[in-house]
Amino acid sequence: MSGSTPVVEVRRACVQRSGTRILHDVDLEIRSGEMVALLGANGSGKSTLLRAVVGVLPLESGTARLFGQDVHRPGPHDRIGYVPQDSPEAGSIPATARETVASGLLTSRSWWPRHRDPRVQRALDAVGLPDLGGRPITRMSGGQRRRVMLARALVRDPEFLVLDEPFSGVDLATQQLLAGTFRDLSARGTTLLVVLHETGMLERDISRAVVLDHGSVVHDGQARDRPPLDPGHEHPLDSLPPHECLGQEIHPA
Repeated sequence: MSGSTPVVEVRRACVQRSGTRILHDVDLEIRSGEMVALLGANGSGKSTLLRAVVGVLPLESGTARLFGQDVHRPGPHDRIGYVPQDSPEAGSIPATARETVASGLLTSRSWWPRHRDPRVQRALDAVGLPDLGGRPITRMSGGQRRRVMLARALVRDPEFLVLDEPFSGVDLATQQLLAGTFRDLSARGTTLLVVLHETGMLERDISRAVVLDHGSVVHDGQARDRPPLDPGHEHPLDSLPPHECLGQEIHPA
């Protein structure tokens, strides 16, 4: 990859769902090695933008590219890891932690992940769950499930990691563990895009903050200079069913 090629390049992106415009002419560029925070009130379009970036949601207009290629081409997705928001339904999936992490080895060129692959155990070790590989995720806490999903994203050693509210609904100890993991990844050169309500314990690690308001970018720069966030407006369509958050959710058909 050329050093001048952005990891993410979104230009004038619009997304419409069920007749409602969610994103309005959004521009976003992320360079290799950056840790970018995506901020905004509930319903501002943060998760929609993330899903457009990884190719889960189609654009109504505009363009989105990963590593210089259109997001709907399969190649770039083998280089990224995606951690969606947790949901109550995620705890009902009949799989062990090891099987769930192994599903992250699915790529556009492989169809059958091996849960005994040594990379699976290394990923579980990295998120502080070395002894829970055989536990069904139906018997895990929300924080443990969040760590399993992070391990699933890390199992392929991605160049670009996309995280949708990774600290939501987990205890302080888990937040600290996850923040430390993100810092380590950033120090090794991994590019990160993180949806957050507030920068919190990552404030000093973030390269810059991008703030969305009603589906438009209203700030792109230093986190300390960001405007105050509008506390409340909802997009009830800004969600996906749980089956689209596992398996090959970032591999276009």
